[in-house]
Amino acid sequence: MEKNGLFTQRIRLRHLHTFVAVAQQGTLGRAAETLNLSQPALSKTLNELEQLTGTRLFERGRLGAQMTLMGEQFLTHAVKVLDALNHAGQSLNQKDGQNATVIRVGALPTAALGILPKVIGQFHKQQSDVTLQVATMNNTMLLSGLKSGELDLGIGRMSDPELMTGLNYELLFLESLKLVVRPGHPLLHENITLSRVMEWPVVVSPKGTIPRQNAESLLISQGCKMPATCVETLSASLSRQLTVDYDYVWFVPSGAVKEDLRQGTLTSLPVPTQGAGEPIGVLTRVDTPLSPAAQILLSSIRKSMPG
Repeated sequence: MEKNGLFTQRIRLRHLHTFVAVAQQGTLGRAAETLNLSQPALSKTLNELEQLTGTRLFERGRLGAQMTLMGEQFLTHAVKVLDALNHAGQSLNQKDGQNATVIRVGALPTAALGILPKVIGQFHKQQSDVTLQVATMNNTMLLSGLKSGELDLGIGRMSDPELMTGLNYELLFLESLKLVVRPGHPLLHENITLSRVMEWPVVVSPKGTIPRQNAESLLISQGCKMPATCVETLSASLSRQLTVDYDYVWFVPSGAVKEDLRQGTLTSLPVPTQGAGEPIGVLTRVDTPLSPAAQILLSSIRKSMPG
């Protein structure tokens, strides 16, 4: 008991903040940047914590800082402590009727459809007292919202270096372009060519978006062009409904229709598309550490990824 008492008295908040930052960022260098510390100072704090706990929390190597099994167990407790303090601070400042904890998430429409339902369901099993505000938007708006502080976390694409200043990017998966239709679509009963597909009405992202650029590149490579019977929209839900209930062909990033394809609600046309796919990742601000609850949401997003 005496040892435990000394242990809890000597651990400081800076130890917990440092530990959680390294767990989130995956390298000491990025964590130090996030906390505005030098790397030697951060390393010293981490070493102090490992001495206090009497165990190794990270394995350091060329690939970064990998949490040990004991580190993963300690992370659960560290997040709870920081979350409790965060709740306490917010409860002193909040007005009547306001929720104690709110996480503001921005996501590409197709990423929101493909990733977030499963992630949110699992997250709220652990964090039932947290409100999630989710906004779907194009990538430029997403980056702007993060920089202005209107968003805490984003799911989007890497952009030009000048637009990425002050932001962290962590790759989640590569998203390829698919052409999908409802299972009973007449196209499925004939030999399919892209020129034949373009005789049907299509749903596609608006001009200026990456999915639209990919769709147009595919059409040009096959000597085809977009049909006049076309719906241009960022709304994944409208696109999905038109495709499920009518004879539209949807040019869609693969992540958005993964569950529909698995369940047979939609069918992918056997039309070859180009390239390995577009990288989709998590975006956060360099200079603002995530709240403990947002850390857990980020962890849920990572765990939802295949592999």
